[in-house]
Order: sequence, then C-alpha cells, then structure tokens
Amino acid sequence: MTERFIKNEQFNYIHRQVAFIRESVRQHIPPGVLASVYELSNEKIMNCIPDITAEQRDILDFSSLKAVEEYDQAIVELDSYRLPFPTITEQQLKKLFPKTKKLKLPDLSIIDLKQITYLSWNDSRSNRKYILYELDGKLVGIECSFSPNSSNNTCSICHGQGAVTFFTTITKEKKQNNPDYFRTIGNLICVDSHECNRNITDVTYLENLLRDSLRK
Repeated sequence: MTERFIKNEQFNYIHRQVAFIRESVRQHIPPGVLASVYELSNEKIMNCIPDITAEQRDILDFSSLKAVEEYDQAIVELDSYRLPFPTITEQQLKKLFPKTKKLKLPDLSIIDLKQITYLSWNDSRSNRKYILYELDGKLVGIECSFSPNSSNNTCSICHGQGAVTFFTTITKEKKQNNPDYFRTIGNLICVDSHECNRNITDVTYLENLLRDSLRK
C-alpha cells in the first residue's frame, strides 16, 4: 500500500476540488463545460502536492469517476492516505514553552491528529492561545494573547468566514542597545481551532507568522 502522503491542508484542498466536480456532475451541466471542470480541478489537485509520484497521481486521479456517489466514496478512501500531525508528549509541550508557568495542556487523547494542520489550545483563565506546528521539519510553538470577544470576520490562517478573535504574539526580535524593545504581531484567528483546521487549504500565512514570530 502507498504510504501516507497527504497533509491535512492538502486533503481539505482536494476535498474542495472534488466537491466542485461532484456538484457540477449533479447539476448535469453540458458535456463540454463538465470536461473543462474535470481538467481544471484535476490539474489543481495534482499541483497541490509537491514532488508527487506516479503512484500518488493515480490515487488522486478522479477523471474516471462519473456518478455523484463515486466522488463521495473516493473521499472516504482518500482518508487512509492522510499524514497525521507529529505525535507529541506533554513533556515535549512543556519544553516548547519553558517560560510559561502552570502551562495548561490540551487533552491529546481526544484529538484526531490526521485532521489538524496545526495544534492549538486556549487557556481561558489567562486569555492565552498556544499554536504548535511542524515548520521546516521541526516542531515549533508560539504563545499568543487573544481577546475574549469575537466577531464575524475572515480568519487570517484559514481564510474562512466565521467567528474570529483578535490575537497578538510578542516576537523574539531584539535590538542592540535597547533591552526593552519588543515587537508584536496581531491579526484575526478562528475562535474554534478545530473549525480552522477543517477549513485551511494553504499554510503560507501560518508559516510566515511563525517565522516572523520566532526570528531573533
């Protein structure tokens, strides 16, 4: 069996493309238009995974499917190729945030690691949010402050529309001869990180945020 090769955000992207094809089939649009939908969506699917192999291309080739039910089944079967988020212990989490006293940890036993691009949890007592992500092959984390108030807007990370809150994080950037200098980054993020992980299809903003936050 082919090894797992699809990250959560890639699965979400593929799912959207398949759903678009599925809906086009359901609407019985003209054959010529449907052929264009097939071609465009399949091209997007193939291009969303870097260095894709021939075997992986075969798995992601939905061009032979015709019935609506076939697309539903294809997505179910695709789930077995999803890469899980790296397994992490509570001890490792504490090492990532050594300066945080009384760190409130998430219940890792109830999290489906296949369904997350990043791991995040809140400490409502201190209005702190923690974000963990595998960046350039290494697990990194940032600690943020978040507003207890929410509004309906666009999330910076997943670009989805829904309940978001304003968050800020203090970067590690320093300036010579100024020990009191600090710089913060602020933006909007989904209140519900599980929903955010279901919506995310591109990690560009998330990775830029982490690199900017951790740059010394």
